[in-house]
Amino acid sequence: MSALLAFPILILAGMLQMAVFSRIQLLSGSADILLLLLAAWGLLDQRWTAWIWALTAAGIAALTTPLPPFVPFVTYGLVMALARVLQRRFWQSPLLALFMVIFVGTLMQHGIYLLVLMVTGVNIGIATGLSRVTFPSLVLNAMFALPVFLLVRDLAWVVYPEEVEA
Repeated sequence: MSALLAFPILILAGMLQMAVFSRIQLLSGSADILLLLLAAWGLLDQRWTAWIWALTAAGIAALTTPLPPFVPFVTYGLVMALARVLQRRFWQSPLLALFMVIFVGTLMQHGIYLLVLMVTGVNIGIATGLSRVTFPSLVLNAMFALPVFLLVRDLAWVVYPEEVEA
């Protein structure tokens, strides 16, 4: 069931990303709602269908980014892999794991973006990229992390209701 829900939820999140959250900027950084959704779902869903969410989010991002299409697949795949690894390690503290995934995932994502931009000939200094884009994006991602996590947690409870003990 969660695989079927991935498409409409992530399409809605992609539209919100383009229409609303890309306009909320701190310096030149903005929040990545798709990354936040993937981090939260990867930590809460214990099934293989979380990878469908990652592929769907990457496909949506690949359609909307000016970067080469493989970049979102790499970045969101790494975020999901990190979330799945940390889910097993920090199963009693999902919020700590969420902030770790968001922190490391944002740094990985922006590092890959800077690398791809340098390879394609766009020269943004590493210091400028970090101070103007990456660190402000980290702040915005951290700010939106808890509300997104709570929404995804409620969605996970609806999709996978726990059995009630009699």
